[in-house]
Amino acid sequence: MNLKALADTLGMSKTTVSRALNGYPEVSERTRQRVLEAAAAAGYRANPVARHLAVGRSNVLGIIYPLLPADLGDPMFLDVVGGVSAALEAAGMNFIIVPVSPANELPTYAQMVTGRRIDGLIVSRTQVDDARIAYLTDAGFPFVAHGRTASAAPYAWFDYDNAAGIRLAMHALLAQGHRRIALLGSPDTLNFARQRRDSYLACMAEAGLTPDPRHLIESAIDRRSGYQAMQRLLAATPRPTAVIVDSHLSGVGAVRALLDAGLAIGRDVSLVVWGTMADGLAGLDVTTIDQPDARDAGARMAAMLLALLNGAPAAGLQELWQPVLLPGATIGPCPG
Repeated sequence: MNLKALADTLGMSKTTVSRALNGYPEVSERTRQRVLEAAAAAGYRANPVARHLAVGRSNVLGIIYPLLPADLGDPMFLDVVGGVSAALEAAGMNFIIVPVSPANELPTYAQMVTGRRIDGLIVSRTQVDDARIAYLTDAGFPFVAHGRTASAAPYAWFDYDNAAGIRLAMHALLAQGHRRIALLGSPDTLNFARQRRDSYLACMAEAGLTPDPRHLIESAIDRRSGYQAMQRLLAATPRPTAVIVDSHLSGVGAVRALLDAGLAIGRDVSLVVWGTMADGLAGLDVTTIDQPDARDAGARMAAMLLALLNGAPAAGLQELWQPVLLPGATIGPCPG
């Protein structure tokens, strides 16, 4: 059965039936349900080429991602992408990942948008001042940011509360008597890293403490840089008695550096890592700041993107989920 035959059966125009099938907001819910039920009963399947021509959509959503070598082995990244992909597949949409070099990222956005190759995007690894979000906002192109930025323009975003997660870790360490607490952070051009650093500084100030500048590192994003950053912290005199690592990938390197230095984690140096440590070392039970339900978070971003395509205002699609502190064996009393 084609679209015309389905419309004739229902006694409706082809335009109304097409709009009902494609989720246009101006079609009443009663009409939409009637069309969907008739289409299901008749075994109607839309011609994707004809649909693209009729509604100006490619039926493809995606993410343009400057992949690092570690990303394909990152369980958090894979869980989020898996949640997005499964939700969009259930909605009859296609999801693609477009890997790019950092230098070619913004030109690829322009190519995808102006060429109408894609209907909507998820923008990941948001920056404090993010040219991608500014470009998509100016272009009026549907997108959901996985993270926030400093932009004052209304846009759809999903994020975990970075400031709250650091407060959980800081309060746990302060309660154990730690005062020389270090933050091993990611580059502070990334918005999550800036928010976590600001929360760390605020917690130190509230406790009446002044952080040693050598104990605040903002360059770790993977295992190697995490290892090297932890070596720098251990070389400082005095060295920190506790360290918060704001990335689970660099956390693996940090753990390895502590073990290679012959230190007992949780006794000689306490450690908290942001994110899952499923690939942790030596079976160590690491205290973590967890972003729960990563697959559900991906599915939620997919739902928000579909809502944008169906006319929902971006300003009403902003969600902040809460992290939790998962106790482990790597926090102990301040030594000495």
